[in-house]
Amino acid sequence: MATAPTDPSSNPYAEAGVDTAAGDLAVELMKSAVRRTHGPEVLGGVGGFAGLFDASALRDYDKPLLATSTDGVGTKVAIAQAIDKHDTIGLDLVGMVVDDIVVVGAKPLFMTDYIACGKVFPERIADIVRGIAAGCAETGTALVGGETAEHPGLLGVNDYDVAGAATGVVEAGGILGADRVREGDVVLALASSGLHSNGYSLVRHIVARSGIQYGDNAADFGATWGEALLEPTRLYTSPLLRLISQHADRVHALSHVTGGGIAANLARVLPLGSWVEIDRSTWSPSPVFRVLADLGHLDLIDTEGTWNLGIGFLAVVSADSADAAASALARDGIATWQVGVVRTDARPEGHFEQGAKGVDGGAVRLVGSYSENSGAA
Repeated sequence: MATAPTDPSSNPYAEAGVDTAAGDLAVELMKSAVRRTHGPEVLGGVGGFAGLFDASALRDYDKPLLATSTDGVGTKVAIAQAIDKHDTIGLDLVGMVVDDIVVVGAKPLFMTDYIACGKVFPERIADIVRGIAAGCAETGTALVGGETAEHPGLLGVNDYDVAGAATGVVEAGGILGADRVREGDVVLALASSGLHSNGYSLVRHIVARSGIQYGDNAADFGATWGEALLEPTRLYTSPLLRLISQHADRVHALSHVTGGGIAANLARVLPLGSWVEIDRSTWSPSPVFRVLADLGHLDLIDTEGTWNLGIGFLAVVSADSADAAASALARDGIATWQVGVVRTDARPEGHFEQGAKGVDGGAVRLVGSYSENSGAA
């Protein structure tokens, strides 16, 4: 029996809630931003099934090791959705993914992204990807591919989540880490731009319980609450790679201060048997931390395992290069100061964070009281 011809105007996938035409439009809107991250190593342009990257340059390495990282932005996206501002979330994603790679001393090569949403709004998706592309350009990373997936019925119409993965390369003899750290090494703190992309479940809990709307004016910040809380994550990759190139044998370890806070993340990159006391008096956490802690009826110390409290990265360097390293980072616009020294003698009594995330590393605790000087680092 002959079948009736298909009506070309009928699209059962669209009727199910998936708009492929909107996805195609989003790609068109983001193409130019993505292309700006491409050097001659990227082949094939935008829209292929797979991104292609010419790895011929790796032949110049004696023993190239690939470094990879994957992450997301977490519940910070809920604030972007609440105020319909999506152009900075991509910067946060690059910070969470690419800045993990530099911890081992690796140079990022390329990145891919994944956006899951309830409904594709082309300009919104393009805003997110433009932010990712801007972060990739700033860190010297090629954005070689990505995927936007529409999940009607699983995610709300205005809901989305973002994730990414990046790959970098490091010479085997140049890997940074605990095995390079020595007694007497200095721990330098690199200032954060604010909350970065961690601890937002606590942030949102405090804001909700305080009856604050994200569109409300926040007098302490000179912006709305939503705008202040969307301050993008600072990107450290390029300044740190320059520092490593200038002080190759004197930068021993790096730590990205993300989930878990300052002590736990530093402990991950210290050798077993070593310990550090981080001196709180060397800096004053910026207003966003103080205001949120006050609203939540919390002491800043109560939040140390959740927020970065003003330190986005830590660098463990030889004592004789600490001043030069801090000056180099300051020239790159990153306030940097000494917060501690690596010790291997008998550890004082009291609680220390001992390694983290499955790493049996060194021991770290914060001591003293935070500076009240608003001009402190």
